[in-house]
Order: sequence, then structure tokens, then C-alpha cells
Amino acid sequence: MPWDLVELNSGYEMPTIAFGTWKMGNGEGPISQVDQAINVGFSHVDTAQSYQNEAEAGQAIHDSGLKRDEIFITTKYSGLNGLDIKTSINNSLKNLGVSYVDLYLIHHPRLAVPDIPTAWKQMEEIKKDGLVKSIGVSNFGVKDLATLLASAEIKPAANQILLHPYVYATQAPIIEYAQAHDIVIEGYSSLIPITQRPGGPVDVPVNKLAKKYDVTPDQILMAWVKHKGAVVVTTSSKKDRLEGYLNAGNLSLTDEEVTAIDLAGSEGEKLFGARKAFLKGTGVLLGCAILVGLYNYMCY
Repeated sequence: MPWDLVELNSGYEMPTIAFGTWKMGNGEGPISQVDQAINVGFSHVDTAQSYQNEAEAGQAIHDSGLKRDEIFITTKYSGLNGLDIKTSINNSLKNLGVSYVDLYLIHHPRLAVPDIPTAWKQMEEIKKDGLVKSIGVSNFGVKDLATLLASAEIKPAANQILLHPYVYATQAPIIEYAQAHDIVIEGYSSLIPITQRPGGPVDVPVNKLAKKYDVTPDQILMAWVKHKGAVVVTTSSKKDRLEGYLNAGNLSLTDEEVTAIDLAGSEGEKLFGARKAFLKGTGVLLGCAILVGLYNYMCY
């Protein structure tokens, strides 16, 4: 396989590219898409309680005919319907049609109720009960992770975060902190520079490298994530794109090439931040102008 396995601090191994079911909804769509991903070679499926398509992912996994130890399943505690962690994992196992999941994540620090240490203790308990092989978190920052580690008996195996060049400068501290504590980083939405920010500064080095290596820009971005030591969580309904994502595992960028993308990402982060601030300020001024106009109209 072009993508290696990474050993988690729990002792288990995890495929370094995952097919995610976020935004797929439910019904036949996610069943066919997960089925397609498995057929092209994905062996890691990433879903969540809040995606509300665990049952569909489970159906596709069951229909694949793969043995349980041939597929890595990640799902997440999302606080759906106010249910606690133990109730939620049991519901997820029922939805997925399995007796355990390989990785179970707290989807966001604000969902760790009543607080992070208490919620993490519940995560440790379900691991001890054999309901999950490894436990971790998602969208945790340095402060959140430090709070967790201060009282943890079992360290998180992974932290799944937003990761692409336009947020790398912001995310670098949590990446470094996690790696220093032997916690694997998983990155989602790595293709945002292409899908939501086309024409930005990152396009220049990415397109140049895509031409150099005769690959697609999305493959370059995945190689960039891999170079950062992170696991890629991605998705697509297109078979050829999924095959391209898997083939990106064979692509290695040099330190200089990654630095060029980093610098363009930092430039873009400042640019988009300034644009956002400008639009926000314009909105405030426009709102004030409207209020003044209404006041003058009423007074007149």
C-alpha cells in the first residue's frame, strides 16, 4: 500500500489515510460511497455520531466482506441528544454493527462535559471495557490537551484537527505539542486551498509542484500533510479522485518544497484574515449607516 501504517501510543496501528463520511447525510449515498472507497483500497473509515450515517458506514463495511481486523473504524462522541459517552459508544457500536471501534474521539473540547478531566475519565473506562481499542480527541488546542494530560491515566492516541496550508501557522503549536507527547495528528479538510480558496497564494507553489511531478494539485496537498507527519482524513464521491488520493502516498516532497507551501500558506492566512476583518468592518459601518438613515427618516 502506498500509505504506511502509524503506530499509536496505545500499541495499535492505524492507516495513515482515511475516508471520511462528513457532510454525506444518510441513506443510500453514504453506503455506496463508503463501499466505493473500500473497493478502491481505503482501509480506514472515519465517521461520527453527529454525521448521522454510522449505520450506513457499517452497512457498507459489512457488505464488503472484509474481516473485522482488515478495516480500521474511527467514530466520534458528538454529544448527540445529550447522551453520555458510554451510552453513545454503545449506540455507535449498534449502528456500525461491530463489537468495538478502533479509535473513538471526543469531537470537540466543548463537548467534554461537565469538564475535560471528567469526560476523559469516561473515555478511559470504555477503553478498559474493551468497547474501543484507542481513544483520542478532535479539535483540541494546546490548552485543552494540557488540561486533559494533567489528570489522564491513558494518553490520547490522536488529535484530529483542521489542517491545510492556510491554517498551518495557527495550528503549528498544537501539532508540535501533540507530537512531543506521542499523540498522532490527523488532518481534515486539507484540500480547502483548492476547493474553497482557489486563486490564493498557495496555488503558485502547489501548481508548480504538480507540474514538476506530473500529478494533481490535490495530490500535492496530501503529500504536504504527510510530510507534516499527519494522517489524512479525506473524501470524494469520484472514484478517480479516490484512486489519486491513494497514489499520493507514493509522492514525497522535499523540505524546501514544503517550506514554499508553508510560506504561501502564511501569506494567504494573513490575506484572508485581513479580508475577513475588512468585510466585518464594512458590515458594521453599513449597519450603522442604515440605523442613522432610519433615525433621520423617522425624525424628519
